[in-house]
Amino acid sequence: MEPVVTVLVVEDEAMLLLDYERALTEAGFAVIVVTSGTKAIRLLNEDNQVQGVVTDIRFAKPPDGWEVGRAARRIDAGIPVIYISGHAAADWTEKGVPNSIMLEKPFAMAQLVTAMAQLLNDRLPRET
Repeated sequence: MEPVVTVLVVEDEAMLLLDYERALTEAGFAVIVVTSGTKAIRLLNEDNQVQGVVTDIRFAKPPDGWEVGRAARRIDAGIPVIYISGHAAADWTEKGVPNSIMLEKPFAMAQLVTAMAQLLNDRLPRET
C-alpha cells in the first residue's frame, strides 16, 4: 500500500472548503483544512507532514495565498502548490511560485485532484 499524501487546503469560504476537502479525500489524500493564511503558515512551520498545498488567494486578512505558497516553498522547495481564485488569476505569473498551478473558480473538482496528482508526479525523481 502506498503512503498517503497529506494536503493542506486553505480556504475561507466554508462550502468551498468542504468541496475541496471531499474531492481530495475521495481521491485518497489525507487533508488538513484551515481558513486563513495565518493559520496555514503557522501549520506549515509546525507540521513537516504536509506534502502539498491548495490555497485560495484572497482572505479577509493578510497574509494572502501568494504568501502561503512562498512560505510553503521556503520550508520545502519542491512542495506542490495549487492556487485557487476567482479574481487574481492574472497575477499568477508574477506572484505565484514556480511550477505551481492556478485554477480559476469555478472549476470541476476533478481538475483539483488532477492538478495535485500532476504536481506530485512531477516532483517524483525520474528513473534513468
